[in-house]
Amino acid sequence: MCRSLAVVAAVAVALTLGVGMVADAATVKDMLGRDVPVPSATARIVSLVPSVTETLYAIGAEPLLVGVTTFCDFPPAAKSKAKVGGLVNPSLEAIASLRPDLVIATTEGNRETTIQQLEAVGLPVYVVRPKTFETVLDTIARLGRLTGRETEAERLVAEMKRRAARVVDAVKGRPRPRVLYVVWTDPLVVPGRDTFLTELITMAGGDSVSAREAIEWPRLSLEYAVTTAPDVVVTGAHTQARLDDALRRWRAHNVVLPASRTGRIHGISPDLLHRPGPRIVEGLEALARVIHPGSLP
Repeated sequence: MCRSLAVVAAVAVALTLGVGMVADAATVKDMLGRDVPVPSATARIVSLVPSVTETLYAIGAEPLLVGVTTFCDFPPAAKSKAKVGGLVNPSLEAIASLRPDLVIATTEGNRETTIQQLEAVGLPVYVVRPKTFETVLDTIARLGRLTGRETEAERLVAEMKRRAARVVDAVKGRPRPRVLYVVWTDPLVVPGRDTFLTELITMAGGDSVSAREAIEWPRLSLEYAVTTAPDVVVTGAHTQARLDDALRRWRAHNVVLPASRTGRIHGISPDLLHRPGPRIVEGLEALARVIHPGSLP
């Protein structure tokens, strides 16, 4: 279905179900500073963000979830929730049919047009923007307030801060290896300056070789990987096989990274590092263990 027909269908569903008539709503500002009418008794939430879904489960707000994306697969119980499509192309009709009081979207994956189309049919959309470790924590605190789980959210944030501080303290004063984080191998995609992945590498005691790149997710050349001479290479576990293939191709051209010689190439679950939610602190700990072996139990 083309986007225009999808909007028409969503409007029809919304009108049929009475969606879009937000009564007894308080206006709150989302993480973009937008005014969003949020019902005082929010009971039905659609999450368009895997990390938001994880957070709602972590703070005990999962009974409010009536719909999630096909990528929302953690915890396993999230798989049983009604699906509304992917992050980039959710079904507006499916979302409207669930009669949500609130839809939660993100700047880090959802399209602005999707947010505009949902609001056009009268659905309140709260947008989160977890760009740094601190804003990940802020997102969790905000979701706690939105769902009446402030205490649970505060407890989770405090625990994440404690674990993060433990990592930073464990690597303090150690030499800082040069770290190449490979998001994708062909083309070579790495985290740039303003990403939480680069921040996590720093917190874990490393120096990202791509930290000065102005673009968030630059595509770089093989020559770039060679000239950066990384001591440690880290990739999402889902790209480990592709990275192994790339390393074999590079060796065939007499290209060997320092990390290859020392065997310091590691795969970490991308769900721990690419999803800015409660498990990001696990990703931080995993990074510290491969950047500074023995720093954490």
